[in-house]
Amino acid sequence: MHLSRRRASATRRTALATAVLTAALSLTACGAIGSPSSSTESPNATATNAGANDQVVVFAAASLQDAFEEIADDFQRANLGVSVVFDFQGSQDLVSALSEGAAADVLATANNSTMDDAAAQSLVADQSEFATNVLTLIVPAGNPAGVTGIDDGTLDGADLVICAPEVPCGEATRTLATRLGVTLDPVSEEQKVTDVRGKVASGEADAGIVYTTDAADAGNAVEVIALPDNDVVNHYPIALTRDTAVPDTAQAFVDLVLSDAGQAVLAKYGFGAPAAK
Repeated sequence: MHLSRRRASATRRTALATAVLTAALSLTACGAIGSPSSSTESPNATATNAGANDQVVVFAAASLQDAFEEIADDFQRANLGVSVVFDFQGSQDLVSALSEGAAADVLATANNSTMDDAAAQSLVADQSEFATNVLTLIVPAGNPAGVTGIDDGTLDGADLVICAPEVPCGEATRTLATRLGVTLDPVSEEQKVTDVRGKVASGEADAGIVYTTDAADAGNAVEVIALPDNDVVNHYPIALTRDTAVPDTAQAFVDLVLSDAGQAVLAKYGFGAPAAK
């Protein structure tokens, strides 16, 4: 389902208000980073060019939902009157929506190739990597099918669920299988990694391959089975869309994601740091 909204007018962009911070602010040299918070306080970010009534629409990969929602809460508390609205889907669906005219201000995908596709269509501006993620194997609590690995034969006859090849987690799964020399025989290929996680957590599937962040989010509903050492890493880029009506506010949100405070939130949910430049 595509998210639509009424775009801000050009005059709104000229009515910029100074951000109101609700807690003490600790700035870094770049002036856009707040200190990580305690359990009762949230990290703060500066967005001095954020319009007081701006709405930022963020298209983000499904695996980012929990982390981005927390970052958005911090952003809104630091910028009174600004709201962040999300559409969490598979990365390829988000790019398709943009290419078909859906309105968004920020795009965050779960791999570089999907963002590159958006860039090739002139849908986004410059991109920055903000996180990394790796795959793991999960089974329902109690492991009723007795799965013990991806390459030891215990998946034979088990109901395995993975992401579809066109989805970032599916592309990574296919690369992983090739490097390990295994052939996967899934009963289902999903368009979102969260759907893979959901089928395993509910017991509908015997096993699934998901990101480590999704495994952590499932809690006690699943058990994690470590995969053999591999170097299959998903890189997460973020960018403003070319048609954003609120570029200053959208950039302020991106800056928070890239800041120490935003990185602390992402790490809390299991994401790795961006690759070194």
